[in-house]
Amino acid sequence: MKITVIAVGKIKESFYREALLEYQKRLSRYCSLEIREAEDERTPDKLSDTEKENILKKEGERIEKCLPEGAYVITLEIEGKSYSSEAFAREIADLGLRGQSHIAFVIGGSIGLHNSIKQRADLAISFSKMTFPHQLMRVVLLEQIYRAFRIRNGEPYHK
Repeated sequence: MKITVIAVGKIKESFYREALLEYQKRLSRYCSLEIREAEDERTPDKLSDTEKENILKKEGERIEKCLPEGAYVITLEIEGKSYSSEAFAREIADLGLRGQSHIAFVIGGSIGLHNSIKQRADLAISFSKMTFPHQLMRVVLLEQIYRAFRIRNGEPYHK
């Protein structure tokens, strides 16, 4: 299986980069993983609705260019469907059984995802009703993908 993670912005903190490298190494046993970064827009503290929409639109256009053709697109959204780790593992396995050999996960920027990307998604998932830094979500996502493969293969994992 091929997994592509599309994320807005670059990872600035070394501790996030180290964690991502660790999970990329662990995942190499189970899948082909690629991380694509879409450039983020500067986001002032106080945004008008118009400014927010313009930023989301620009970032959405950049995300669209990063989406692999033919991939099953899963967006990370607060409004998305929640899964247990076991159910997420089943979802990933079921996608493979349905012939989806390429999954693209999309993580938006600091103010979220443009509606065009949300509408493009085949599935929207939520890790929590809480808001997390988008850089941290990359680490959390890779950890959950790794956990899903471990569960799927009947290997031990921390419960």
